[in-house]
Amino acid sequence: MTQNDAHHPAAAAAAAAVSGPPGGPEGSRPTAALVPVLAFAGIVVAVMQTLLVPVIKDLPTLLDTSVSNATWVLTATLLSGAVSTPIMGRLGDLYGKRRMLVTSLGVMVAGSLVCGFTSHLLVMVAGRTLQGVAMGAIPLGIGLMRDALPRERLGQAMGLMSSSIGIGGGLALPLAALVAQHTDWHVLFFGAAGLGVLSIALTLWTVPESAVRARGHFDVTGALGLSLGLILLLLPITKGTDWGWTSPTVLGLFVASVVVLLLWGAFELRSTAPLVDLRTSARPEVLLTNIVSIMIGVAFFAVSLVLPQLLQLPTSTGYGLGQSMVVAGLCVAPLGLTMMLTAPIYARISAKYGPKASLITGMLVIALGYAGGLALMDAVWQTVVTSVVLGAGIGLAYAALPALIVGAVDPSETGAANGLNTLMRSIGTSVSSAVIGMILARTADKDGAVEIPTMEGFRLSFLIATAAVTLGLLLALLIPTRPRPAPATPASSGGGRESAPAPGPTAAQGAASSA
Repeated sequence: MTQNDAHHPAAAAAAAAVSGPPGGPEGSRPTAALVPVLAFAGIVVAVMQTLLVPVIKDLPTLLDTSVSNATWVLTATLLSGAVSTPIMGRLGDLYGKRRMLVTSLGVMVAGSLVCGFTSHLLVMVAGRTLQGVAMGAIPLGIGLMRDALPRERLGQAMGLMSSSIGIGGGLALPLAALVAQHTDWHVLFFGAAGLGVLSIALTLWTVPESAVRARGHFDVTGALGLSLGLILLLLPITKGTDWGWTSPTVLGLFVASVVVLLLWGAFELRSTAPLVDLRTSARPEVLLTNIVSIMIGVAFFAVSLVLPQLLQLPTSTGYGLGQSMVVAGLCVAPLGLTMMLTAPIYARISAKYGPKASLITGMLVIALGYAGGLALMDAVWQTVVTSVVLGAGIGLAYAALPALIVGAVDPSETGAANGLNTLMRSIGTSVSSAVIGMILARTADKDGAVEIPTMEGFRLSFLIATAAVTLGLLLALLIPTRPRPAPATPASSGGGRESAPAPGPTAAQGAASSA
């Protein structure tokens, strides 16, 4: 932005959106605790997602049901999270991001309490469905940061928020394993509820509501159409192994999802206030970033599936490392810790070279981690090294994604745009879970009714992750690089008033692109 541009109304509006409103009940200056409090909300969501991992194999017994039915406890959370993430993002843009953040956490607390007091499958699935609504906290937190923080703090803050889902998952795994081994498994849900209540209290105490609002109304028809399309798409992905990938049910659901999503897209393009602005989403910088997010989601979940199993398999298999559930969790925990520690590194790379450079660097590190990990499966310390390297790469890549999205969309669309990006990552993890689960099942050795994963399956899973990262890296190289403007002077906007989008989209995007 030139000196003359600083007085242009579009540039001023963009600067105000990035720097945040300085006064008023909805525009008070952000406290020093804003970033850690919002990141903590993301970590709480990750804990909710991870808490059942240590008891997955025991769920059929704990819920007195079949293995196939028990998987609905995980599938329900995935589906509700995928559906609610873009919806909560759009509601946040329209009615207040902090309000919707607190709402999503409140629904998670209610779901955790429902799960904590039941061992009945249907009730448990209902509770886990409510818990999944909390996935909207990640894009809402990123949106609040964009609206409240000055640009020089925004990059590192958004990086930490984006990585919080991995940080929380890495840290929660050993703790959840410890709780599951020594107490009743329902304590896991009460712990999640307690963390949710704490996060709500901290958010209400330290995080001001954003004054930035999108104009228009909530697209109910669009929300229902997207929800139906996502359920029809993700259901066969998650249940394909159980139902058979070529079964009429799975193939029919895939076809139905394509039809519904195409009809939904046609409706959204004609809508004056769409749930998702598909024209914005079709911009190369947004579209390519979202596709890359799917590839990163595949890579992130692969290590989470492979290393814990390798560590816990008995040494009698000839390749298992014979560790307890808790030790396995501790060995994978560096994945989350390293993601957290890379936030300041990302900020430096992004400030000097832009978020695209950080994304490419991160994906190169991920590829190196998986390629090296193919030969590092023979000792416990080797799995720790693999976790550290992959955590560093995933942390850099995850941190860059919201900055690329924020730099390409209008301030009033931040919540919805980041919600869609978070959805893409969720689709990536879903695809990873389905594909790698199928690979491990097909390469497993049979010992009676028990299937034992093989080293061949583990290494093939790492190869699939490497291929996904390589494809993502090639796409990342194609993401357009926007000019990075000089620092803008913060402008103010009245608290509590509806903030229209900046009149000049290009100026708004340019002012935000340094994020």
